[in-house]
Amino acid sequence: MFDFSIVTEWFNSFLGSYMPAWLVTVIECLGIGVGLLVLYALIALFYIYYERKLCAAFQCRLGPNRVGPWGLLQSFADMFKILIKELIALNHTDKFLFALAPYLVIIASMLAFAVLPWGNGLQIVDFNIGIFFLIAVSSIGVLGILLAGWSSNNKFTLIGAMRSGAQMVSYELSIGLSVLTMVAFAGTLSVGGIVQAQERLWFIFSGHIPAIIAFIIYMIAGTAETNRGPFDLPEAESELTAGYHTEYSGIHFGFFYLAEYLNLFIVSGVASLLFLGGWMPFHVPGWEQFNHIMDYIPGIVWFLGKAFFLSFIIIWFKWTFPRLRIDQLLSLEWKYLLPINLVNLVLMVLIIVYGAHI
Repeated sequence: MFDFSIVTEWFNSFLGSYMPAWLVTVIECLGIGVGLLVLYALIALFYIYYERKLCAAFQCRLGPNRVGPWGLLQSFADMFKILIKELIALNHTDKFLFALAPYLVIIASMLAFAVLPWGNGLQIVDFNIGIFFLIAVSSIGVLGILLAGWSSNNKFTLIGAMRSGAQMVSYELSIGLSVLTMVAFAGTLSVGGIVQAQERLWFIFSGHIPAIIAFIIYMIAGTAETNRGPFDLPEAESELTAGYHTEYSGIHFGFFYLAEYLNLFIVSGVASLLFLGGWMPFHVPGWEQFNHIMDYIPGIVWFLGKAFFLSFIIIWFKWTFPRLRIDQLLSLEWKYLLPINLVNLVLMVLIIVYGAHI
């Protein structure tokens, strides 16, 4: 497959021949930052349209169909509407923390988004502890949610924030153990290394029963981590108005809205990285002609296709199952998913120690 590092190295050498090294670094960082922001916004807008259309299909409706062909411009119209909305200043709030909260949520989402591998050599951050970095930065988002609920000085936002904190901290354990199970199988914390390890066969197929169990638990915990139905108690409209972001307006509300959809993409992208080979094509050992044909499909198409498919499953969850009660939600994690995950991790280690995965 085409290696994008050839292009990036050529561009770095080209800039280096005309300007000093420090200026090259500044220009490259600015370019990556702008590209990341544009890609972040475009994917969020696509996901808003994507979920609306899927929701409409599940409910036998048409969904957005007025603004632009097939309603494609509806998300852009909503974005411009949010951008021109007034930022309402509330009395009796902690103004600094109230303003800081949405930025913490969006920064955590952006940092996790930067780790995703889009193709061979097409990755912003790739170092030997990439998975550890991904888990660390994705945990920052819960701080923004807690600050938003507490600083708003509203009982509904506070209840939503406390629910979200309990839910996200609980289900982070299952996500972490599922990720650790696959990291143990891959033998590396490098995001690029995990993808390369699936060159012959994706981990969902080569990792035996523990990989399948880890995948199922990861999808359930990932749905809860993004506060999506049936785990959407922090934003339960029938109980808490809009949950922790009830008092936000304008672009501040937009940050929460964008981060929610991008977190859906990030959860799906990490699942494709750990279990479905990331940008790696589908290969079958011994089928060399078939594998050669699969290599013609660009890696970015493989990655996005897998991420969109897994997002479809998570959206399907939301529009199929009723909302859980808080005691049911926490019982599912602490009484079932966490013990199963611990046993599954031990099982995976035994498979690795005795060489059953080779």
